Parts: sequence; structure tokens; C-alpha cells
Amino acid sequence: MTYDASGRLLLTPVDREASERGRRLRALGLGLRPERVFDLFADRLAGVTGAPYAMVNFIDENRQFFAGLHTPDGRHRGGDLGTAAAGAATGAGARYLARDHGYCPHVVVRRKALVLEDVCDYPRFAGNPVVDAIGIRSYLGAPLLDDRTGLALGTVCVVDTAPRPWGRAGLATIKASAGELMDVVRARGHPPV
Repeated sequence: MTYDASGRLLLTPVDREASERGRRLRALGLGLRPERVFDLFADRLAGVTGAPYAMVNFIDENRQFFAGLHTPDGRHRGGDLGTAAAGAATGAGARYLARDHGYCPHVVVRRKALVLEDVCDYPRFAGNPVVDAIGIRSYLGAPLLDDRTGLALGTVCVVDTAPRPWGRAGLATIKASAGELMDVVRARGHPPV
């Protein structure tokens, strides 16, 4: 575990690839604006998992951006998800989230799926700002791995405000979903950087 100078547990992992990831995202034109294809993907993921929130999340040097978003009201705004966690949300309908909020930065750095059936069962994750600000109690996410660079560009994830027994089926679903989304990214025909 990583601790700061005062001995407190750091909740957000050190991300040594953030700058390189940011450059790659900009070259691909990802994480700059909401995209209908990603919103539809998030809608489908929420439907498959039964989760109230689903996201396609790209993470650069400074922030997380939900290029695809499903919320319980179905308006793709971010609403309480972005605004509560990030304070005063700016731009793109509250689709931004600070890098130290949520669990996607952990998935990106680990480059592995993360299953938290009840975040309160894990001291490292229970103290994350999204627990109190939004009421997130469970998380299921997988990295979006760029096969050209090896970078984890972001995540696909679902969250719930109640504990959820995601199980092996949930893990298989989120990993398959990440692979499907990267097929969509590759089909966009972006040149390598």
C-alpha cells in the first residue's frame, strides 16, 4: 500500500502512464466529448448488468471523462454522478470526475478488472470520495486496452448504490464488454501514433 508523508493511506494509485495515455487519447479523438455510440454502449451495459449507472470512461493526465454514460434517469447528463463527486461540474453536462474519485483509476493502473461487491468491505476503497458524495456501494470495471500501444485508455464500468453480488458472471460480462468496446474504437479507423 502507498502512504503519503503523514502516514495516511493514499486512495488513488500512482499513474506513471498518464501523460502517454493523454497523448494517445487526444490522437484518437477520445475523451473530448460525449459520443452517442458510447452512450448507447453504456445503456446496453446497464441493461445487461441491471446496474443503475454504466460508463465508458477515458482517463487522461487531469481527469476522468465519461464519453459514454447511462444514468437512472436516462438523460446521459451525469447529473448526480458527476456533480456530487466533482463539486461544481464543468462542461459536457457533468461528465467529468476528478482523478482521485472513483475506482476506474485503479483499474487503469492495475490493467485488470476490478470487482467490488461492497466497497465498504475494503478499507482502501471504502474511503473513496464517491462513497459519501454519491453513495456508491458496488463497482465492476475492466480496462480498455489499446493493442497498438499497450496502454489502458480508460474503463467500462457499472456502479450501484447498493452492494451487488457480481460474481464470475459479472466479471466475464465486464471483461467481454471492454473487448467489444475496443473493437468499436479500432473500427473508427484511427491511425497509430
